[in-house]
Amino acid sequence: MNRRPPKRSSVRYMLAGGSAIAAIGLLVDPSHLMPKPAPAKDFCQEIVQPTASLSRQQLSALLAVPERSPKANLKQVINQPYCKLPGLQVRSDTPAQREAYPLAFDPQTWFVVLYEGDEYVGYSFSFRHD
Repeated sequence: MNRRPPKRSSVRYMLAGGSAIAAIGLLVDPSHLMPKPAPAKDFCQEIVQPTASLSRQQLSALLAVPERSPKANLKQVINQPYCKLPGLQVRSDTPAQREAYPLAFDPQTWFVVLYEGDEYVGYSFSFRHD
């Protein structure tokens, strides 16, 4: 005859196992197992023009400017940036500067322009959240 253990024993084992896991959870700090958030690289280093923003028309015009154009070509479309962001080292031999422009129609989104010297090399969007 095949005897099955009473159900009370299996419940006790489950409670004991669950209690042991809970005790370990109280003793171990799991925060070091979680990935650390990346440091904020899109913070303003210098506010240039606090009221600056980009309209939809300006954004469309900027997106049409080809990369590697002179910085002056972009400055025909946009004025002073809202702020300057910390520089980057995109290529090992050339430091890059970044300027940020909040979008007038979505101030939580910034259009970030990247320059190497007097040359426009690209853009990105920075999605802010408070």
